[in-house]
Amino acid sequence: MMISNYYNHKQRKIKNGPTAAVIKYDEGESPKVTAQGSGEVARRILSLAEQNNIHMQEDPGLLENLLDMDLGDNVPPQLYSVIAEILLLIEEMEKKY
Repeated sequence: MMISNYYNHKQRKIKNGPTAAVIKYDEGESPKVTAQGSGEVARRILSLAEQNNIHMQEDPGLLENLLDMDLGDNVPPQLYSVIAEILLLIEEMEKKY
């Protein structure tokens, strides 16, 4: 007999703690996953981002995809539109502040 637990994103976050992924984008290159983790690792990533005034965006669907990737992997082209939207949002925020 196999028992499966199904969790929505909110329940998973409560059970496992926060999750976070970092992408690095240099103009002319593909975005890459440079850090990722859950629990204490994610808390440290979020803390460092906050300390360094790095804008963060919460997108559970994108995050799930990024967490499935290996560190150093290029982000697949099918996620470019989501990342482009986030980069535009960050650019607008930086102009306002």
